[in-house]
Amino acid sequence: MGVRKLRPMTPGTRHRMAPDFAEVTVKKSAPEKSLTVPSKRSGGRNNTGKMTMRYMGGGHKQKLRIVDFKREKFDVPATVKSIEYDPTRSARIALLFYADGEKRYIIAPKGLEVGQVVVSGEGVAPEVGNAMPLSKVPMGTIIHNIELKPGKGASMSRSAGAYAQIVAREGKYATLKLPSGEMRNVLTTCMATIGAVGNAEHMNVVLGKAGRNRWLGRRPRVRGVVMNPVDHPMGGGEGKSSGGHPRSRKGLPAKGLKTRTPKKYSNRLIIGKKKK
Repeated sequence: MGVRKLRPMTPGTRHRMAPDFAEVTVKKSAPEKSLTVPSKRSGGRNNTGKMTMRYMGGGHKQKLRIVDFKREKFDVPATVKSIEYDPTRSARIALLFYADGEKRYIIAPKGLEVGQVVVSGEGVAPEVGNAMPLSKVPMGTIIHNIELKPGKGASMSRSAGAYAQIVAREGKYATLKLPSGEMRNVLTTCMATIGAVGNAEHMNVVLGKAGRNRWLGRRPRVRGVVMNPVDHPMGGGEGKSSGGHPRSRKGLPAKGLKTRTPKKYSNRLIIGKKKK
């Protein structure tokens, strides 16, 4: 698992840092057909064809993999059949074959191998790939795929290299420490998976050329200071003039302004702020 430096045969490969896909076991075959749905691109346009989201368009055709974030199939062992690439996410996914014949995709944690048996439930061992409620996770354990509402499915620590650590448990809440330094309370009835998400080297990938961004469906992003005054509050001026105070297209101050809603319901669950 990691990235590889390409030889500078062309300008596009001179600075390219490409993933080596060492952990991917299925490299050319198609994904499990029963767990894929067509992915239609909007190009950032609404039903009338008007562009409502900028910087979207093009991109290679993709199939959307259906990933199991709930892990509600309790006490049924599943064997890891393969580790696969998912074009719509930074992490790798693992194909599970359950003992009753069902197949499901899950986010592949670091250290998960083909042939390994994983299971979810309250009485399972705290091993990599197993899922259990936070009330049963031992203290200090590294976890990912964390629910914030019981039964809704994982919504935290799902991208490549993401994880959290359970540091305390009191009453109906468990305290989690996030890599940002934030300490957050989560209900102990929420599910989480043991281990950290794999493909942690994804952060070191360098695309190398603008065309590779277009293959991913991303159009060029234009800075506000080079626009006209009619297009952006920071636009206009003669030559390379700065745009004044940094602000968004709608005029809201940016780069330092606290944008979190003061009355957000989850403020009471955050007991330690992020590191500055």
